[in-house]
Amino acid sequence: MVLASRLWRFLPSGRVAVPGPRLRTGAAGGRGKCVPQRFGGIEVTGNPGAFRRSLIFSALSYLGFETYQLLSSAAVVHATAKVFRVEEVLQQADYLYESGETEKLYQLLTQYKESEDAELLWRLARASRDMAQLSGTSEEERKALVYEALEYAKRALEKNEASFAAHKWYAICISDVGDYEGIKSKIANAYVIKEHFEKAIELNPKDATSIHLMGVWCYTFAEMPWYQRRIANMLFAAPPSSTYEEALGYFQRAEQVDPNFYSKNLLLLGKTYLKLHNKKLAAFWLLKAKDYPAHTEEDKKVIYRQKLLNCLQVSLARIENFSEKKENT
Repeated sequence: MVLASRLWRFLPSGRVAVPGPRLRTGAAGGRGKCVPQRFGGIEVTGNPGAFRRSLIFSALSYLGFETYQLLSSAAVVHATAKVFRVEEVLQQADYLYESGETEKLYQLLTQYKESEDAELLWRLARASRDMAQLSGTSEEERKALVYEALEYAKRALEKNEASFAAHKWYAICISDVGDYEGIKSKIANAYVIKEHFEKAIELNPKDATSIHLMGVWCYTFAEMPWYQRRIANMLFAAPPSSTYEEALGYFQRAEQVDPNFYSKNLLLLGKTYLKLHNKKLAAFWLLKAKDYPAHTEEDKKVIYRQKLLNCLQVSLARIENFSEKKENT
């Protein structure tokens, strides 16, 4: 309707052109003389048919230009609305994550599992993994969620290789999948995992979680049992290895970037100091882990694990004291 009204204003007013006076025929040859014609108040000399065709062509060109403008505007509005919609979903997702609403978060994000937005996809990978960690999740469901999380993380990385979070969650998900694919696959994937954690830290040096996870990688290979180390030596010319000192450096760095950001970082600081025989600092960080407020299912597991560790330490201390007293008597 808008286009039609604009076109109508563009055309001359009136429906019928009023012919001008007829030219007398004679020896002068009236056909060669231009007779003025009037079109809606406009006097035209020359060929009226040509003028009419030119006028209609100009009107149609104008109509095409107006159509292009309206379609372009509609496309911009649609794209802008889509961006706003993604931003709204991301805000909702982050709020649910911070609130510990794992199931609601998963339900929200799975509505957009066909999305091509890397920010949505890595959050969906995280939500799928968190669902797998819930105590009420069966082993069969857990396995399916772990592989599902890896697929979302892989797609996020494909969509945006400059996303530190995509690199981080891809590495986490590969590590989780390794639990189902045997020791050989787990060790082989260790190089890939390390590469993506290092890339995540490079892209965002202020992300404490990526730094912490690099520390976990070092701690895991520093603590590797002798039989796994032997298998690694048989399978790989240069198997992955690390030290407790390297692990401690990453855990400390993560804590400097974001103090008290994660219960497990506190726990592993304590455990690493124990491995390095520094009981005083070990006790300091283990007590902080025990008193950490539980926000997630993982926090609860960490605190429970720490309480068990404390009970064990108390029991060992009592046994040592009892032995010393017995020897003295």
